Amino acid sequence: MKVGVLALQGDVREHVSSLIACGVDPISVRRIEELRSVEALVIPGGESTTIAQLAEHYELLQPIRARIREGMPVYGSCAGMILLADRVLDAIEGQKTFGGLDITVRRNAFGRQVDSFESDIDFNDGGKEKVHAVFIRAPWVEEIGKDISVLATVTSPDGQSHPVAVRGGNLLATSFHPELTGDHRIHHYFIEEVARPALVRGRDR
Repeated sequence: MKVGVLALQGDVREHVSSLIACGVDPISVRRIEELRSVEALVIPGGESTTIAQLAEHYELLQPIRARIREGMPVYGSCAGMILLADRVLDAIEGQKTFGGLDITVRRNAFGRQVDSFESDIDFNDGGKEKVHAVFIRAPWVEEIGKDISVLATVTSPDGQSHPVAVRGGNLLATSFHPELTGDHRIHHYFIEEVARPALVRGRDR
């Protein structure tokens, strides 16, 4: 499987290391030719507005949108979740996303950099152990569409439960940064439960 990591800004090296640990030889994607060469894509955490602006500058914004519409499996962490969302609250004026996930996310929902935190959370992949999640200026999901599955939630300080990991078809997104923990469970889930089955289905058509 040819998996790319969008390498414009953010935790690119950390995602590359996690994918290698899952038995994948990832490709850094900065140009349209590299995007065309991959079958699945990871969008790293970082700054969502900067990644979107750089994607537009390098003429990747529309091609990535098109590949998502065509069914390319994509995983986005933190900023990647924002970039996969169809709707964004507290966005800067004119903020663009790749879209594809029928969700509404709120940027910096848990607070600013000083409000970053870590937590052990349940992840609905059939495993019994909790996932250690790192939240850094993280978004959360405020609304989901009918075809979105919630894989993990976190309770905010006001006592409300918010989705922080969701899946919609071939798209997976987390508010947190599994690439920073050394726990490759989320990446393994993306490869084995999201991307590989989707590619097999595509080849069988």
